[in-house]
Amino acid sequence: MTVADAELRFHVLAVDDSLIDRKLIEMLLKNSSYQVTTVDSGSKALELLGLRDEAAESSSPSSSPDHQEIAVNLIITDYCMPGMTGYDLLRRVKGSSSLKDIPVVIMSSENVPARINRCLEDGAEEFFLKPVKLADMKKLKSHLLKKKQPKKCQPQIQPEPEDEERLEAPPQPAHKPEAPVAQVTADATTAAISDCSGSNKRKAAAMEQQEGLTSPESTKPRMSNSSLAVET
Repeated sequence: MTVADAELRFHVLAVDDSLIDRKLIEMLLKNSSYQVTTVDSGSKALELLGLRDEAAESSSPSSSPDHQEIAVNLIITDYCMPGMTGYDLLRRVKGSSSLKDIPVVIMSSENVPARINRCLEDGAEEFFLKPVKLADMKKLKSHLLKKKQPKKCQPQIQPEPEDEERLEAPPQPAHKPEAPVAQVTADATTAAISDCSGSNKRKAAAMEQQEGLTSPESTKPRMSNSSLAVET
């Protein structure tokens, strides 16, 4: 499919009460390979879009508002028109739940900054000064393509199984709990006391043995009965 074939799918609704300006915009749009529908008032534009102005709603209550009759990809409208102005048409389109996403471009032969700013703030994509040129038609393509692009959904990142197990597993203690300080101190004291008791017992036995060896009674020579008898 060529670029021209793709642009033929874009349908532009041109609104202008001036026949000369309406024919000019129609020629420029067709030369840019757009499908064009032209009307001479904002009320007729609303009818094609499935909307009705207040007078039409009172005269034909069976009409169905907010129902788009034709598929329109962009609306380009003159600002100064009798009855319903281009600004009024912009407000009606942007106030409709079914039409608010359609790009709207305003044209005017008067360069009034306050008017231009008001239209842009209320939802207009562009504001062209008349006479409209072929270069202005090229600016429409960016707004048409922007509306045709679907919104991309951001992929949701799912956690890996290992990460889930790591998050769910309770933390393990890094080392075994140490024994209470009081119990360790008591055990050490008992061992020290037992060592001291055994050492004291060994010292006492050694002293008794030494005293037995060095006592005077044990070193005095014993005299027999026979020697005592001789001396008398």
